[in-house]
Amino acid sequence: MEFYIEKEIFLKGLSRVQGIVEKRNTIPILSNVLIESNSDGIFLTATDLEVGMKAFYPANIYKPGKITISAKKLYEITKELPDKEILFKAKDNSWVELKCGKSIFNIVGLAADEFPYFPEPENDRFITINSRTIKEMIDKTYFSISTDETKYNLNGIFFKSETTDEDEKILSLIATDGHRLSMIKKQVVNHQIKELEKGVIFPKKGIYELKKITEDGEADIQLGFMDNNAVIKKDSTFIIMRLVDGEFPDYKRVVPQNNDLVITVNKEIFYHSLKRISILSNEKSKGIKITIRDNILELSSSNSEFGEAREELDIEYQGPEITIGYNARYIMDVLQSQDADKIQIHIKDHLSPGLIKSFDDNDYLAVIMPMRL
Repeated sequence: MEFYIEKEIFLKGLSRVQGIVEKRNTIPILSNVLIESNSDGIFLTATDLEVGMKAFYPANIYKPGKITISAKKLYEITKELPDKEILFKAKDNSWVELKCGKSIFNIVGLAADEFPYFPEPENDRFITINSRTIKEMIDKTYFSISTDETKYNLNGIFFKSETTDEDEKILSLIATDGHRLSMIKKQVVNHQIKELEKGVIFPKKGIYELKKITEDGEADIQLGFMDNNAVIKKDSTFIIMRLVDGEFPDYKRVVPQNNDLVITVNKEIFYHSLKRISILSNEKSKGIKITIRDNILELSSSNSEFGEAREELDIEYQGPEITIGYNARYIMDVLQSQDADKIQIHIKDHLSPGLIKSFDDNDYLAVIMPMRL
């Protein structure tokens, strides 16, 4: 195999696969990127057997073929090469020669025959979703994914489609770690896909790669399913991810229905106040107290080692005085994901979960469990 490729194009392709390749090196070939060439250009493929990516890049092909090579080393070398055209030449003994300007590298590769099979998706089973829409939905739920690997059914985002009474298709994304929950709903193109109607869990690593390609250009995302895998297509890039095999909890039971006490507060002011007050909270729990009374919200924290802090904010609230403990980080994560100037906190009492909504967006909500302080 032999081809010439622009450094910028090659570097972009190699940077994309860095998050996919297997880092633990339990199976050496999974640390490699598969490079295949045809008459028009090259395909770069990487997988860790859970998430895989295949993308096409234009190149001048002199001799077709395929080889695998360390994804990390090839990326590090390419990154430092001069901004000139790169000659990539695979030799018979699975060595690769890389030439750029006056630089020459000879790198050990592995035969392409050992690389795992990457399935070809069926093009007739995709639905189309706007890239900006899916990026917004991920941004507003991703932070609630559980980091506890023993709770494998919470290590991802739950995708589910439903049909409204007006016969509109709504796609919901839900994430929870047991202490908080984030949910967003958006109308999508009216297609029937049985996997989405039942509900599927996209793995955390796959979600991260999906988010990255939504940020790369304005083209729509194509979403489909094959066996127990989700397939995402954008332009000439495919991502295939194995769905999480588990039951997602009944999230509708978690969302409180009778939180009649409503606080309206400026998002930015509330966020920075939380950030200040949490500096003196417990390092691990980030617990802070919120006391509300007529048009006043008081934040306070204390730490036996460092001291205590207190701050008052002007809010819109009429109701009884209540003091509740929350993890400040959980509230701040929600606030950072919001676009509106104001948010609303719906509460019932000091023992019940709080409900956070955007002041002018009915598509999103977050549930946060209270803490005992």
